Amino acid sequence: MNALELKKVTKKYKDFTLDALDLTLPKGCIMGLVGENGAGKSTTIKLILDLIALDEGEISVMGLDSRRDSTKIKELCGIVPDEIGFPQGMNALQVGKVMKHTYQNWDDGAYKEYLARFGLPEKKTFKEYSKGMKMKLGIAVALSHDAKLLILDEATSGLDPVVRDEVVGLFGEFTRDEERSVLISSHIVSDLEKICDYIAFIHDGKLLLCEEKDALLAKYGCWQGSRAQMEALPERAVCHFKETPYGVEAILLRDALSEDVAIAPLNMEELFLFKIKEAKK
Repeated sequence: MNALELKKVTKKYKDFTLDALDLTLPKGCIMGLVGENGAGKSTTIKLILDLIALDEGEISVMGLDSRRDSTKIKELCGIVPDEIGFPQGMNALQVGKVMKHTYQNWDDGAYKEYLARFGLPEKKTFKEYSKGMKMKLGIAVALSHDAKLLILDEATSGLDPVVRDEVVGLFGEFTRDEERSVLISSHIVSDLEKICDYIAFIHDGKLLLCEEKDALLAKYGCWQGSRAQMEALPERAVCHFKETPYGVEAILLRDALSEDVAIAPLNMEELFLFKIKEAKK
């Protein structure tokens, strides 16, 4: 059983359509949902949680139907939105008391351990917290009710690099239990590249690709040289190129090249930009 399955998921608005989205997230894995602002990442997450109505397609979470079993699914999911919305005058201990009556499997001991680990003052009001502290409080709540699927919508956006690195490291810890999985959306590709097992690129409501990260990195590579040198390469090897004052930079298919062609590793951000440009043609 997969942690998450989306089959031909479609949502239509007047000026935007999430178009027949297919995604599969295996248990014990982390998937990064990458896209520009407005690409459809938040719409996808809202559909998974049955917060907006699905027009077409099917969604299952831990084998449960997103519409028929939405209450059970919310219990199984730890949700961290881009803006944490606890009451401004409430402190962390009070938040914990509310959550105890919200989730059946709430673990007060685990919650207090996360507060201590994150250095969150228990009696300081939420409005006094920094953005990073607010995000950590949201994550502490999400991790304290035995969630099987952690869903984060732009959770690292706006955080300083130190806090981002700390938060991202937590997700790897979470999935050491093979029954747990993570779906994290972001436009900060470098964060996802560190931890994700799968990468899904979404642009203008359409899925450009969804593959294992390591397979993608093995498939493509970066190359630099002159225009004449590039033209000597097999035509099918050249996926994308641009000319600079120093020569040509290209993204190449590794399996179309001979072993004597020097090719450098490709990062996810470069691949994402290439896929966006390809989609706009």
